[in-house]
Amino acid sequence: MSLSLSEVRRLLIIKPSSLGDIVHALPMVAALRRRLPSAKLAWLVKREWAEVLDGNPDLDEVLAVDLSMKGWPAAIRTVRAGRFDVVVDLQGLLRSAMLGWMSGAPVRIGFANSREGSPWFYTDRVSVPAVSMHAVDRYLLIARASGAEPEKPGPSAFPLPHDAGAEAKVDALLAAAGVQTGTALVALNPSARWPTKRWPAESFAAVGDRLQQQVGVRVVVVGGAEDRPVGEAVMHAMRTAPIDLAGKTTMKELIALLRRLQLFITNDSGPMHLAAAVGTPVIALFGPTDPARTGPYGVGHTILRSGIPCSPCFSRRCMNAVIMECMIAIHPQQVMESATKLLKGEELCQSTRNC
Repeated sequence: MSLSLSEVRRLLIIKPSSLGDIVHALPMVAALRRRLPSAKLAWLVKREWAEVLDGNPDLDEVLAVDLSMKGWPAAIRTVRAGRFDVVVDLQGLLRSAMLGWMSGAPVRIGFANSREGSPWFYTDRVSVPAVSMHAVDRYLLIARASGAEPEKPGPSAFPLPHDAGAEAKVDALLAAAGVQTGTALVALNPSARWPTKRWPAESFAAVGDRLQQQVGVRVVVVGGAEDRPVGEAVMHAMRTAPIDLAGKTTMKELIALLRRLQLFITNDSGPMHLAAAVGTPVIALFGPTDPARTGPYGVGHTILRSGIPCSPCFSRRCMNAVIMECMIAIHPQQVMESATKLLKGEELCQSTRNC
């Protein structure tokens, strides 16, 4: 880095979105905080994701901004007012790199292989190995290049909010659904930003029914407000009645709910990364994306893939002769076998208290 670490007074991280990417960057920020205990660390994020950073002990300031064309001038004024010494651009796009440049910071760090010409705006470029690397570990390359030596990320490296109000609201929602204290909960998350990443609603429904009928757990269907139609499709296909929380929780309430679960069954999505970050076992269904890069981080999770030759294609539009074959070829029986194994492990963990 072209500025000595001892000279860093104010550092800005630019990572406005998306949910999973923000979660992945948390260990990097923790590493920077350990290396720069006296510096002021700020994070620029889109308003819709700012809750994820609320109360983060490694941050001094969260700059929640609107990055639409209308909000762009205000975002520029915000970064200029910060008088930052260093900007770390983790978004790696033209707009984020320009925002860092417009901040006036003398040192601007980003990845050498960032897109849209953004490396032209960096003073320091961090190389990324050609091998497939998880996003968490890739972001940690920035910390190492800045002189920090990251620890192996554990749960403490993902300091997601603990909110008493959110926890009370989740208590109320579950009580209203007839859930008693000690009831085992498994959540289904059928949503994903890309349609190609979504396991069929009928498959989620089949797993949900079998979990409630054969295993004796209560099943919760979750998702954001915009994902409500996907959640409804699953619930309408189920023969048993799940707990309907699709579109009914805030971000903090979702995090509180994820902490209550024995298991989370999900597509590749932002909530998948939240669940892994709070230590909840995850069964992740992967098709067009690569779990080596964006799978649930940490131990105790299961990744299921069909393994067809065109996967991963990293495409939002399926071009295969059998549309969505990579997802539909994952059979509900595979998920049930994995769920049963993980739930037995969770029961053993609780009974022996040797987790």
